[in-house]
Amino acid sequence: MSRLDMFIDRMVSQRACIDHAAALLADVAGPAFELGLGNGRTYHHMRKVLDPRDIYVFERAVAAHPDSTPPDDRLILGDVFETLPQALDRFGPTAVLIHADLGGHNRAKNDVFARSISPYVQPLLAPGGLMVSSDQMYFDGFEELPLPEHAVPGRCFIYRAPR
Repeated sequence: MSRLDMFIDRMVSQRACIDHAAALLADVAGPAFELGLGNGRTYHHMRKVLDPRDIYVFERAVAAHPDSTPPDDRLILGDVFETLPQALDRFGPTAVLIHADLGGHNRAKNDVFARSISPYVQPLLAPGGLMVSSDQMYFDGFEELPLPEHAVPGRCFIYRAPR
């Protein structure tokens, strides 16, 4: 499989999983969190499918297109290992959706990172909240949900927090 094929699989899977999560959470109140802004394509899509829900973005430094940059009051800058605990103090376990596409091209490094970040993400999710991730995560007591149509196995994962 070419790198282009892998990228396309990841993007198609992200969109399918975010759209699926948005539909599952349509009647559930609470904010959404985007871990990593990058160039802002996913955030831009989340704004469309989650409107009018508040979406808070966690990023080290903004380098996104202006149309894909969150307002200052919804942008949380810094290292996620510092900003996620601060977000727990600020928001409590209220996020109904957390999306993360933080890994790079090295699956072994991505797995190490996913193992280290999972304990920081887990307490932020509201009961029944969903985590959509490009990497396998490591949560205690969360249910891994089946992927929706068009999502490619191994390119995206959906987890539900206990209710």
